[in-house]
Amino acid sequence: MPSSPAHLTYCTNIHPGETWPEVRANLARYLVPVRERVAPGVPFGVGLRLSAEAARALAEPEALAELRRFFELHDLYLFTINGFPYGAFHGRPVKAEVYLPDWLDPARLEYTNRLADILAALLPAGLNGTISTVPGAFAPRVTDREGAQRMARSMLAHVAHLVQLRATTGQLIALALEPEPCCFLETIAETVEFFTQHLLAPPQVAALAAVTGLDIASAVSAIREHIGVCLDACHMAVEFEDPTAVLEALHTAGIQVAKVQVTAGLRVMLASADSDGLDALARFADDVYLHQVVERRPDGTLRRYLDLPQAIDTAREDGAPREWRIHFHVPVFQERLGRFEGTQTYVSDLLQAVRARDACSQFEVETYTWDVLPEEFRSEGIVGGIVRELEWTASRLEAWATQSSHGGN
Repeated sequence: MPSSPAHLTYCTNIHPGETWPEVRANLARYLVPVRERVAPGVPFGVGLRLSAEAARALAEPEALAELRRFFELHDLYLFTINGFPYGAFHGRPVKAEVYLPDWLDPARLEYTNRLADILAALLPAGLNGTISTVPGAFAPRVTDREGAQRMARSMLAHVAHLVQLRATTGQLIALALEPEPCCFLETIAETVEFFTQHLLAPPQVAALAAVTGLDIASAVSAIREHIGVCLDACHMAVEFEDPTAVLEALHTAGIQVAKVQVTAGLRVMLASADSDGLDALARFADDVYLHQVVERRPDGTLRRYLDLPQAIDTAREDGAPREWRIHFHVPVFQERLGRFEGTQTYVSDLLQAVRARDACSQFEVETYTWDVLPEEFRSEGIVGGIVRELEWTASRLEAWATQSSHGGN
């Protein structure tokens, strides 16, 4: 039975804006109207995305005080920050640059520490905070075991920062690693291995203990409390991950689900020589984001493509039947998008599994691709679309919580 209340919000990375003034304007223009429609008269949680530039600005006391006053005025509370995109995220080609700087670069640690400082200053007392982050690095960037160890050391330096923050402020914040196709941490199995082989390896634990003054057992506990995973439902669906098996694997390894991103991707069934289907699908290819594709053939084997145009070109050449799961975030309330399916059923299954196990209490809708989605699928506008996503998600969470409380499946 779920014992923890669910905190539900949407991620403000849907709104273009890299500077603090742009972020502030977006909060007033979009977040407040959403809050008035989905949570009138009650506090509403915030999923804040801050670029490195905006985070530097908010490190100044005056800007931070301004944001605190804004939250108080509109009955908002901050509980999670999206610390994945470091720089510009809209309006220009991002592609694989979205992972840079990664956890091989000291700039990623500096940025994430600053986000933690901001979150600790604004987080309500008694509520744990989360920061989602890149899955280590883009896979081609990590060429050997030393690369994995370097990333682990950097992440544990962040844990040391979080331990100190907790000691001085009382606020508990967890870093949430977000597995994604074609990245170093792509699957849950790879993520579990990274925890066991690197983050929780005895030399790394001993190093953290030395830095923080904790004993070994407390250092292990600190790692488990301050680093977990962010389950992005779109990424998981693309990878054909089984939600129940994922949660069991994480539980067995003692890894927390710090945050769930409520996102849907595209599911495409292609018959042989389906040129019309490929033409329709090409409308989802854009120059801004990577749209990784995982293909499942009739024999169950998987093949991965870095981007949708590559997958389309291959399908035009061989014409074999296949199922594709595509990393293109589409609104979770849409079961179908023209001739294609969304992975809405998968999202529902994941939410059911998470709430049935009481595995996580933080949920964030994150359809950041709104401005590159084909026009006919975003006709209600940004605020209307966000409201529909939140309402759909809330209805699922309430349904599963009710079923669990009555012993249902």
